[in-house]
Amino acid sequence: MSWMRGVLAVLAVCVLLLTGSAGCGSGDTGGTGEPEARDSATPVGRLLDATDEEGRRYREVDGGQAPEVGVEVQPEDDDSWDVRLTVRDFRFSPAGTEPKAVAGRGVAHLFLDGDLLTRLRGPQYRLAAGLVPRGTHQLTVRLYADDGTVWAVDGEPVESTADITASDAEPSQATEPEGIEDRTLPAPAAAR
Repeated sequence: MSWMRGVLAVLAVCVLLLTGSAGCGSGDTGGTGEPEARDSATPVGRLLDATDEEGRRYREVDGGQAPEVGVEVQPEDDDSWDVRLTVRDFRFSPAGTEPKAVAGRGVAHLFLDGDLLTRLRGPQYRLAAGLVPRGTHQLTVRLYADDGTVWAVDGEPVESTADITASDAEPSQATEPEGIEDRTLPAPAAAR
């Protein structure tokens, strides 16, 4: 009969552990009775105090688990630019995704000379000629989690930059962007 009590005691402990009621000091208090000293209680990475230009906090992840991004820009015959992103350990989230950080998932923000052009939910973008004034410019792509935080490694954002040089005349007022659009691009044929 004592072995039966032992089995019941073990089962009771298992139930308590599975329901999170055991209070073993591993919950929100870090075993100290005080809230954890970490910057983030989220399941992915650690929030840093550093922010991007828009005030969005960096979400630090280990380099081995971090997403990567590259950007390639090619001129087109109509003086526009074909922008292609290559990503590793990253998936673009569809519109309507819950605003929660999930490892290796989110959106890309595209910047021209530090100014936000658009948010991308896919690896391709056509940059209109009128948006690129004459001269050499930096086109930067940066990866963000769905909660708006910036993916970061060693305190630096996960991003890539390409130089582009436009030789045509300055854009007119009519061709300047009026606002930032959240563009959802269809998945490439290979991903369907």
